[in-house]
Amino acid sequence: MGLNLEGKKAVVAEVSAQVAGAQTIVVAEYRGIEVGDLTQLRVKARQSGVYLRVLRNTLARRAVEGTPFSVLADQMTGPLIYGISSDPVAAAKVLHDFARSNDKLALKAGAYAGKALDKAGVQALASIPSREELLARLLGVMKAPVSGFAVALGALAKQREAAAA
Repeated sequence: MGLNLEGKKAVVAEVSAQVAGAQTIVVAEYRGIEVGDLTQLRVKARQSGVYLRVLRNTLARRAVEGTPFSVLADQMTGPLIYGISSDPVAAAKVLHDFARSNDKLALKAGAYAGKALDKAGVQALASIPSREELLARLLGVMKAPVSGFAVALGALAKQREAAAA
């Protein structure tokens, strides 16, 4: 059963609210995917903070109208699932990882920072480390010189003690 006008307005408002806080939108075709697999995808998306929704394309076009994601309007054809995230790489990562293990989900396009991405662009975005990984690497890089300095300072202190004795 289709949605009435009020239901459609509510869906567009909900998706528009998600789009307003998003940095990335990724769309994928889901022809023939089984319900159990789709449920697994939804769980992974929820864990990663990705808003995942199967929408009518006309409603999705209305939700992105007037936003930097309107560049996706031409790609919104066929049975699509939309991944929307405030993390620049989360939506791409979730859908790309799932598409690698399930051939019935095919990445189609995406948008990041007002630029349309093709399938290769979405895959490239998915290969970027997540924010948490980058922060951990940065912390390791920042910590290394300090710990190296402490070791050198300890060695210098031992050397001076030995020279004084």
